Amino acid sequence: MFYSIALIAYIIDNIFGEFEKLKFNSPLKHPIIYMGDYISWFQKKFYQDSILRGAILVATLIFIVYLITSVLASFDNIIFQGFLASFTLASKMLYDSVKDVISSEDLNIKKEKISMLVSRDTSDMNNSDINKAAIETYSENLSDGVIAPLFYLLCFGIVGAFIYKAINTLDSMVGYRNQRYEKFGKVSAILDDIVNYIPSRITAVLIAFLFMSKKALFEFYKFGKKHESPNAGLPISAMALSIGLKLGGPTSYFGKVKSKAFFGIGKENIENSDVLKTLSLKYRLDIFIIIVLILGVL
Repeated sequence: MFYSIALIAYIIDNIFGEFEKLKFNSPLKHPIIYMGDYISWFQKKFYQDSILRGAILVATLIFIVYLITSVLASFDNIIFQGFLASFTLASKMLYDSVKDVISSEDLNIKKEKISMLVSRDTSDMNNSDINKAAIETYSENLSDGVIAPLFYLLCFGIVGAFIYKAINTLDSMVGYRNQRYEKFGKVSAILDDIVNYIPSRITAVLIAFLFMSKKALFEFYKFGKKHESPNAGLPISAMALSIGLKLGGPTSYFGKVKSKAFFGIGKENIENSDVLKTLSLKYRLDIFIIIVLILGVL
């Protein structure tokens, strides 16, 4: 049953994406926005520079998501559950957002667009820096936005997929290593590392496999393990090795340059064509995932 739900969800996501009207033209909101609203509300009411207080945030959000999705999962309708599960996927949105970055020749417009996708400083970026950030974002978020939610959907149904998205949303909002969130966001960050451990490795292998790159398959871990995250560097390294790029390196965050490792071996001047080559993976991945899900249904 979970394969049928996942197949329907994947098709819906690739057709309708993030259902923009649920963001702007409707009193209803995207479920992930509700999660973000709760996290923001909790911080305003109960924030303390405390690991325990951050753990309470994690526990309460997961409990709320579990209760709601358990009720929704009790409706034994595959179409309904597939529709709900599509909200946990971001394949079309990710592709469209990254492609939109290179749709303009105006550097300032490109900076503005990439700033919506990354937390690094963008004001001093050149064209190559923007393209590098776009490729890194697409590679890393293939795991967070596509492979991981599918993985938990197939394993645990919509309850698992939405709990994963709750953890991922917590990490994206409070899982930072800075003065405000070092303690408060620690549980969120650790939990996100745990739930992404398997999906990030699946993503890296799929990138190497679908680009038919033996080098990427056997060397993505050597480069990826240099990332401060146990997961994020793996799909980035697989992508870099697959298309012959050198990603990573010193990056500016909040006015300070952070010395990051390099991922991959290849050219450092990243062009628009390299972003398009990266995005070409989507069509191969779509075919692969749909075939696997159909086989699972059968």
